[in-house]
Amino acid sequence: MSPRPRLQDIARIAGVSVATVSRALSDSPSVNRVTKRRIWSIAREHNYFGDAEAPVPMSGANATIAIVIPPPHGREGRFSDPFYLEMISDVGEAARDMGCDLLLSHLTPKNQHDLTSLMHNIRADGVIFLGQSYLHERFNHLMKSHRNFIVWGAEIAGQTYCSVGSDNLHGGARATAHLARLGRRRIAYLGDVGEAQEMKQRYQGYLNALNAAGLDFDPQLIVPCHFEMESAQAAVTHLLYKGIEFDGIFAASDIIALGAIKGLTRGGRSVPQDVSVVGYDNIQLAAYAHPMLTTISQELARAGRLMVSKLLGSLNEGEMLSERLSTELVVRESCGG
Repeated sequence: MSPRPRLQDIARIAGVSVATVSRALSDSPSVNRVTKRRIWSIAREHNYFGDAEAPVPMSGANATIAIVIPPPHGREGRFSDPFYLEMISDVGEAARDMGCDLLLSHLTPKNQHDLTSLMHNIRADGVIFLGQSYLHERFNHLMKSHRNFIVWGAEIAGQTYCSVGSDNLHGGARATAHLARLGRRRIAYLGDVGEAQEMKQRYQGYLNALNAAGLDFDPQLIVPCHFEMESAQAAVTHLLYKGIEFDGIFAASDIIALGAIKGLTRGGRSVPQDVSVVGYDNIQLAAYAHPMLTTISQELARAGRLMVSKLLGSLNEGEMLSERLSTELVVRESCGG
């Protein structure tokens, strides 16, 4: 029986440094997938592992992809959030179709150190971050040391990392313009207007549509709220209590829209007779709400396929380019149109 080879032996056969072999055998994401698998193959062929268990991704999957949800602005960030459930499902389906394993991480990076540590230690070939939160500049910095990640989110000026997301500006404008075409003249905006990039773009789309329709901007109709039904319900209750007149609502997410409808109903307002409501996301629950929710649909299934395929391409030294997906207005009962 031949003796177990040393790291130096594996490095010599693979034509790489001992440090690279060490990182590859510990499944470090700092080694690209092709080199890593070649080193694993050499190590296995020369019985380096012996009776020890080889790295997990040697199971036969093309790659292991991790999903990480950064702490979001105004969104709970839990796997139970309907939007995240559908996003994870679509990424999972794409990963399965492309022969990849999927890892759901509960790590929630809050700063540069967290991000860098996560990328060094996570047992995955690549990472998909669902949302930018306030990490935009930190993702730019991360690109200097790691390129095996992709972000679901907005495309921002000066961005160096790859993101896939919907055309939030056009989506926000489309929702608001639809309400204006229905004759609504006092259209409220419910959602974040601060640091969340996707929400800022949806809000800007709202402003653009108001201007295009010749409607006056009223700051009283801008109501910040979290991505929670209770928060949206409270926001609408506040509008009603203050006696602020409005006949339409563009909600920055379907969850906000559903909470707004609940607040309107409890406040004695009828949807859509008194107030038309349009959401954003087209989660499955939107089609089963009462009334059924008019909303802006994002191509989440296509987004899942794009993110997985782009990430796999990057692991093979390919370049990743950001991509914006089109949005579609799905008209149902809540707008009266």
